[in-house]
Amino acid sequence: MTTRNLALAALFVSLSAIGGMLKIPLGIASIALDAMPALVAALFLAAPLAGTVAMLGHLASALYGGFPLGPFHIIIAFEMGGIVWLFATLHQSGRHLVKWIAFLLGNGIVAAFPFYFLLSPAFFYASVPGLLFASAVNALGAAFIMPLTMNRIRGRVK
Repeated sequence: MTTRNLALAALFVSLSAIGGMLKIPLGIASIALDAMPALVAALFLAAPLAGTVAMLGHLASALYGGFPLGPFHIIIAFEMGGIVWLFATLHQSGRHLVKWIAFLLGNGIVAAFPFYFLLSPAFFYASVPGLLFASAVNALGAAFIMPLTMNRIRGRVK
């Protein structure tokens, strides 16, 4: 790992932590804008490092919310890491439409599925609409920022 990648990862973790302070009031205190910087990190970092940004960003967001799901946030952090890892892998392989679909479905539905069994079916059904909405907000924000960032990078390369 280069110093540049480490510095970029630290920057995106910091941005993700700041996004974690921006809560979306949908019933579950940990729904926030912490995933947006992790998605943008896929432009600059390898998939495993972008996933790590998502994991640490989620844990910071959960900390700000008082860990409402207790130790289950460790599971959620690993889910977030895997989802952003997949997103970054799809981005780097040029599958741009599929990466957004995978993020929305993964973060909005698939990540909640273990809690159907761990907590209750009611928790799953109550959390999915909010998770889908928060995933869409994070994705839309990242989709807006990513082309601007790429244009800025291309402008410097020329």
